[in-house]
Amino acid sequence: MPTAIDGASLPSRSKLSSLDKSHIQDRLPRLTPRKKAPPPQNPFPVPETLPLPPPAESSHFSFHVPTRRILSPHDHELFQASPTYSLILSFVFSLSEAAANQRVSSIHNTRVPDILEKVSSILSAVEETIDQYPPADQGGSRFGNSSFRDFLDAIASHSSSWHALLGIPFPSATAEVSTYLHNSFGNRARIDFGSGHELNFITWLLCLNRLSILPPPTFRGLVLLIFPKYIKLMRKIQSTYYLEPAGSHGVWGLDDYHFLPFLFGASQLLHHPYIRPLGIHNELILEDESHEYIYLDMVRQTRASKSVKGLRWTQPMLDDISGAKNWEKVEQGMRRMFVKEVLGKLPVMQHFLFGSLVPASEGMSKEEEVGVAPEEKEKEGGEVTIDQDEVKHVHRDDAWGDCCGIKIPSTVAAAQEAKKRGEEDGFRRIPFD
Repeated sequence: MPTAIDGASLPSRSKLSSLDKSHIQDRLPRLTPRKKAPPPQNPFPVPETLPLPPPAESSHFSFHVPTRRILSPHDHELFQASPTYSLILSFVFSLSEAAANQRVSSIHNTRVPDILEKVSSILSAVEETIDQYPPADQGGSRFGNSSFRDFLDAIASHSSSWHALLGIPFPSATAEVSTYLHNSFGNRARIDFGSGHELNFITWLLCLNRLSILPPPTFRGLVLLIFPKYIKLMRKIQSTYYLEPAGSHGVWGLDDYHFLPFLFGASQLLHHPYIRPLGIHNELILEDESHEYIYLDMVRQTRASKSVKGLRWTQPMLDDISGAKNWEKVEQGMRRMFVKEVLGKLPVMQHFLFGSLVPASEGMSKEEEVGVAPEEKEKEGGEVTIDQDEVKHVHRDDAWGDCCGIKIPSTVAAAQEAKKRGEEDGFRRIPFD
């Protein structure tokens, strides 16, 4: 029997059966499965590895000492549209690919070319020079040590004999190529070091490649043998002379000094069977594998130089990257970052040097034409403007102070001073005098 609710009677079963079932189905809402929102697409495509052009004949070059040519945003735009820009990208990414899925120790399982042994011997000679110029007593100051200038002067004086080992064909070519090596260890005036100086070291290798001294078969050895030795050499220089980070982003960057080890290191780990990006938080993995993988070595060094435990607090960018799905994502991100944050940043590239092997584009400024002092004699550097026949430095508000070389004591210097006072453990005071 039908029942009544609030005075209304329910239809009988017979009446319900007579209703048009298709009509009821049309009135029911359709049940559609929920779809996951597509992940956000990075608008910046992954930079590809362009074919590396073959070196030209030495007779085609007019060798000269490299100088700065990126002195304004317009110069930077010309550079980014130039063949030299593509050449640098192709060389760096070719080096990275040469180290893909390779342990550092794998280079010792094959015969190391003689030219790599010679390049390595130059870095060894640079390290020996450090011992000849110990740091001056600065009364506990953690800013750059003035003895660094004497060290760089000694490098310049020995450079010709060192480069003679490499078989460079002309003295004028030696003068051009060696300039990049001199500028690979930091700025003489500001006593600082950053990714631009690291890029000078890569450009030194690129120049040797353009002279057919370092052909593509040596690329694997350059990444697995030469580059790690350069990084270790720079750590000794940084800790000895308290080099200040050049335009450091502090905890917001990957590292106070370097970038390329993270690109090359991510390539090494591309298809590792068990180490994942999250593995950088595992002390055991860092202890056992950091000597084999450049990326892990950089993370371990970064952690050791900080007084606070945890990348979340000291290097949040590294911490965020560790959440990537795989090393391929990390490597792709490092490629993007190299293009955008190194080659794409005027505060970095304003110090880059152009010669004949790595030429500037037509229309780029010249130091002598705009009245800018050479890099080694200028304390500010960067973009300039001409105001009533006077050369003025342009201060940029989008560069974290990078354009003016604001003095930032390094955590390395703070750690070294703490050791001298016997305060190796525990918190250190903020590294500012």
